[in-house]
Amino acid sequence: MTRRHDHALLAALLALVVAVSAGIYLGVSADPGGTTSPAADRAAGQSAAPASTGTWVGSWSASPAGAEPGTGTDGLAGLSLRNVVHTSAGGTRARITLSNLYGRRPLTVTHATIALAAGDGTAAAVPGSMRRVTFAGETRTVVPAGRQTVSDPVALNVPHDSDVLVTTYSPTGAGPVTYHPRARQISYAGQGDLAADPSGAGYTRQVEAWRHLTALDVLSNESDGTVVVLGDSLTDGARSTVGANRRWPDVLSDRLRETLAAGTADVPRYSVVNQGISGNRLLADGPGRPADSPSGLDRFDRDVLGGTNVRVVVIDLGINDILRHPDTADPDRILEGLRTLVERAHARGVKVVGATLMPFYGHPGYTDAREDVRQRINGEIRAGELFDAVADFDRAVRDPYDPRRFAKEYDSGDHLHPGDRGYARMAAAFPLTELKGSVPARL
Repeated sequence: MTRRHDHALLAALLALVVAVSAGIYLGVSADPGGTTSPAADRAAGQSAAPASTGTWVGSWSASPAGAEPGTGTDGLAGLSLRNVVHTSAGGTRARITLSNLYGRRPLTVTHATIALAAGDGTAAAVPGSMRRVTFAGETRTVVPAGRQTVSDPVALNVPHDSDVLVTTYSPTGAGPVTYHPRARQISYAGQGDLAADPSGAGYTRQVEAWRHLTALDVLSNESDGTVVVLGDSLTDGARSTVGANRRWPDVLSDRLRETLAAGTADVPRYSVVNQGISGNRLLADGPGRPADSPSGLDRFDRDVLGGTNVRVVVIDLGINDILRHPDTADPDRILEGLRTLVERAHARGVKVVGATLMPFYGHPGYTDAREDVRQRINGEIRAGELFDAVADFDRAVRDPYDPRRFAKEYDSGDHLHPGDRGYARMAAAFPLTELKGSVPARL
């Protein structure tokens, strides 16, 4: 009788332990932006790697911007695509996002790898850094048309401010290829399955675009959250030096990290990712179905709120609405669109920094009427009732003697986009301390 009672008591205790363990596992694995656990790592196919701790943050991103011309039939079947991306935050694990948003058929990827780049302007990897990427524990994944997929975490020490190679191979392809053109970064392609080739010798084709790859996240001990910059070509880095990472969000990331290291200001430990699309507008989509260059309003949930551990969004949109479409060059409509984005961000607890619109006198699209629209919008932004904080890029780069135009040293020459010095000036003018804190209460 006593032995039977002891068995029953032991069974009850074991049941309790199992229940508590399951509850702990579910609680950790449901956390979308927090630390990982050994159980979560094993579920992701990383059982051989040691357990890691940290916070998942975005380290690099690029919005899917359109369908690559000439890839509508077979996509890029039989090619290895080696994307070169530049990190913001470093970490001990990495995962990637692949997009088939513009594809009309499922995209089958049979081999994917990630590695550290051996240097600038090369498809070669640092020896010993090549890692195979898996998806739900499998080396093969199928990305449905119009969808995206996220890989398992890969154990790899990724340094901040470094180049990473992400390679995918598809034997069949799926067209059109989802890509981000005008990347200001050279990536590569080679015939056949070269995903595991560290030499880069077979990557004989070069392209200034990112294909299929839209995000690189890292498990980081140096960052606590992500800043997403939503913008157009001014954020995308148009006319900056190719391969030099001189877009203003890149420089902002460097400045934030250097300020933290120096301890000269009270700033948060955040990474910075770029969701700029050249030609992008706040209110209107580009052509096509799905639309090339979807509007800021349309892509906000995907490109901002859908990011990893997003704490702050910086919005720098509106100039193309003024320049390109008379129907949307209405200051009230643009301001209402900006307010809509702020409301959607606040509903998710994301702080919003808004940028003033920079000058464009001398550009072919300039008119006095359009300048009046820009000034009206900037006046509302500076009044402080629209955003939680303001980055006054207009004041930072304009000619003090003629505020309608860029100061000469910051103009790339087309009177619309900054050059490298102009982008550096934008980053220098950004109010770093405004990144701290949560969404302010609205009375």
